[in-house]
Amino acid sequence: MHRWLIRPADYETVWQGMRAFTEARTPATADEIWLCEHAPVYTLGQAGLPHHVLAPGAIPVVRTDRGGQVTYHGPGQVVAYVLADLRRAGLYVKEYVAFLEDAVIGLLADYGVQACRKPGAPGVYVPGADGELAKIAALGIKVRSGCTYHGVALNVDMDLRPFDGINPCGYANLATTDLAHCGVRADLVEVGERLARRLAGLGAGARPSGVPPANSPAAAGGRSRGVPAGGSMMSF
Repeated sequence: MHRWLIRPADYETVWQGMRAFTEARTPATADEIWLCEHAPVYTLGQAGLPHHVLAPGAIPVVRTDRGGQVTYHGPGQVVAYVLADLRRAGLYVKEYVAFLEDAVIGLLADYGVQACRKPGAPGVYVPGADGELAKIAALGIKVRSGCTYHGVALNVDMDLRPFDGINPCGYANLATTDLAHCGVRADLVEVGERLARRLAGLGAGARPSGVPPANSPAAAGGRSRGVPAGGSMMSF
């Protein structure tokens, strides 16, 4: 199931809600997708380096428990928080990250936007006007006892200037963009609903692109078996 949170949503309130949901869930708890549009905020990952916050101005900076460095959330960006049981879905963390990226890439294709991954830099990118890749979606997760929270943020139609106040995801001069700059004018709620439908396919048998099945020799040789019991993070 998925639901929209009050817009704009306070980041710390939503974060603590995700933690409480994850700590209280049992093997029978249904997965949920929380959709929201945050009030302006910079979030710094658990191991994030403060020097990547260049000039925050009046925008608050929140140290959170996801992986990675710093990113920006604000009006015009839809955030999908996926509260899922990876063991029940039959996915390892690497497969889950690929699933999130595939969901966004497929959604952008629906709007006629060609998107891709960037090796070594989680997230989703589109070609910029200068030929360089520009980031259009950031992702970050936390896994506790095999269950995920945090998720993916997709830029729809937003003021991109706050990204100039940080090194997005820890990369200096990383270009960011949104659907509007790609020539797509779309309603944020519509985009969120489409994204949620794709994310709801978690564990439905679809194998993320470029990732071998969990029980294959390639999967076993490429990473440790099983979903970590706690503390696992992936970065924005």
